[in-house]
Amino acid sequence: MKVAFPYMGTVVVYKKLLELLGHEVVVPPRPSQKTIDLGVKYSPEFACFPFKVIMGSYIEACEMGVDTIVTSGGHGPCRAGFYGEIHKRILHRMGYDVDVIIFDAINRDKDRFIENVKKVKGKNSWFKLAKAIKFTYDLLQQIDIFDKEVHRIKPYEEIPGTVDKAWQEIQKEFDLAYDKKQLKKAVDRSREIINSIRLKKVDEREKIRIGIVGEIFVVMEPSINMEIEKVLGELGCEVERSQYLSEWVDFNLMPSFLKKTHEEEVLKKGEKYIEIIIGGHAKQTVGFIVDFKDRGFDGVIHLMPFACLPELVSQSIIPKISKEHDIPVLTLSIDEQTGKANNLTRIEAFIDLIRNKKLGKFVV
Repeated sequence: MKVAFPYMGTVVVYKKLLELLGHEVVVPPRPSQKTIDLGVKYSPEFACFPFKVIMGSYIEACEMGVDTIVTSGGHGPCRAGFYGEIHKRILHRMGYDVDVIIFDAINRDKDRFIENVKKVKGKNSWFKLAKAIKFTYDLLQQIDIFDKEVHRIKPYEEIPGTVDKAWQEIQKEFDLAYDKKQLKKAVDRSREIINSIRLKKVDEREKIRIGIVGEIFVVMEPSINMEIEKVLGELGCEVERSQYLSEWVDFNLMPSFLKKTHEEEVLKKGEKYIEIIIGGHAKQTVGFIVDFKDRGFDGVIHLMPFACLPELVSQSIIPKISKEHDIPVLTLSIDEQTGKANNLTRIEAFIDLIRNKKLGKFVV
């Protein structure tokens, strides 16, 4: 199969698993204005921003000759549960002869899930499939450690841009790994890269830590969220997201008796505000705001696609959470018409507020 996937976050992980199964992998271009324009043109107007960006990304992949797209489904009231099927119908209507393999949760339709696994497995043995999944899982765990690390140290780099360059090099190191020995080499080399970065010494009392919460696609994909982690790093803030792919896998795909995840604790923290799963990551959003406060973060930025139904519920509750837990929260709504300059001004003002509050010069 000549196969592609949705572009979101650290794409080397998806690429690696499909390559290990012997497929010809086409990595779609990083979402650009062309991607957004294509997505907006061929998507229903009411669809949310992630749908449109992914639509554009699929069209670009089809133009590169892919015959198969592998993606995940959704569950709950969120419209995302229908998006894979709608993407497929639009592509077929446009004349692209492409198979879209949609992985929903296994307990939703076990037979279909297994049928999809067999399609992706191809002629490989079940043993080879398990080995490829295990290796990719190990790689994913390691690369997310460095993903967190680079955004923790970014505000303290002596030479601007050093950490961004290091993160690009680290991803290339992991892209070269195809077995356990090469993975260890990638980890060691990445640690060397991190340790070689010269950092300024900053008093602990002056450090600012910001959590990012919200819908998974806008939280994880820098090309559509104004590269908010980089922006915050340049403003002197350590950043941690609510969503990392390894944690999503642990919570959604790993049997609970094998691994206790932090997300379970987060959901309990959010139950006071949203009792049940209402689709998307709304419950995680409110839970993570409480969690970031409990872990000593100074503020939270909430990212949501414009008119995202679950995140609109979260947004309505956030003022109450912010007041009860004494943590400032800034909500940014993102779509194809987002004014980047306007949002950057709001982010700068938000960080100034937090910095002044922390220095005791301003009382909220």
